[in-house]
Amino acid sequence: MRVLGIETSCDETSSSVVEGGRNILSDVIASQVDLHARFGGIVPEIASRKHVELVNVVIQEAVDKAGITLRNIDAIAVTNRPGLLGALLVGVSAAKAISAALGLRMVGVHHLEGHIYANFLANPDLQFPFICLIVSGGHTDLVLVRDHARYEILGRTRDDAAGEAFDKSARAMGLGYPGGPIVDKLAKDGNPEAVHFPRARLEGLDFSFSGIKTAVVRYFQEHENELPIEDLAASFQAAVVDMLVNTTMAAVERTGIRRVALGGGVAANSGLKRRMQEECDRLGIELTYPPPRLCTDNAAMIACAGYHRILRGDVSGLDLDTIASQPLTG
Repeated sequence: MRVLGIETSCDETSSSVVEGGRNILSDVIASQVDLHARFGGIVPEIASRKHVELVNVVIQEAVDKAGITLRNIDAIAVTNRPGLLGALLVGVSAAKAISAALGLRMVGVHHLEGHIYANFLANPDLQFPFICLIVSGGHTDLVLVRDHARYEILGRTRDDAAGEAFDKSARAMGLGYPGGPIVDKLAKDGNPEAVHFPRARLEGLDFSFSGIKTAVVRYFQEHENELPIEDLAASFQAAVVDMLVNTTMAAVERTGIRRVALGGGVAANSGLKRRMQEECDRLGIELTYPPPRLCTDNAAMIACAGYHRILRGDVSGLDLDTIASQPLTG
């Protein structure tokens, strides 16, 4: 089965053709990072208008790169929740138009489910159950994945997402946008022990990143130019990584599940991957994470997730709605 994936939940316009739920025939991503960088974050109206300009071009490029035509597609998977409503509407409208014109099955996919399924593209032999840490600019969730479409939320952030903390801290330090890749690059040349930033420890398996963000902003305001920016970046990143890894390992201990997966844009962070791998190796836990291209928003992960939903008979009608905020359930 060839599935056309469409992803427009935030600021990437992406389309992909995935065959059999694992073979990526094409994956086209048009990023708007440069467009939004001047504002220090995503401007929803600008993102939506850019999706309108790009969506048809990106879909056609994905089909062309796959060496097929739209008539060789068997089904469509599109992100319809959660995300920026205007941005989601562009992708869903395109999916509906193709579905209606060609009589193709269509299914709406939860964006976080897509990040989970990016791991099956990276590791087709990944077995259930596993714990997935989803970390991005808008989400930080620990999910117990029992089977296809069977999810249990173990913990989530109570305030800022980890990626949001990276972006806001980087902006406060004058580093630019998006903050995650910039901080990660600087941290490689810094001392992670130069400044001890607080690590939030909550009851249960929830996260909190508002405190670390505030601590970085205050430290920079009070000690600007007293410390190499590389050391400040490394110290901040070490604190965030500690919270992510320690809480994930607590989930492993609590559930007894010995498989861990990562997903979301922050999963591309080299410090997080290194520290998580060290802890998993020490405890004999299997770790899976996607390559960087599949960590950020992409349509291949949506096509993969949609493939498994369609196999179970989960098909959406032309009344498929867009939803700005909805927890992952299953």
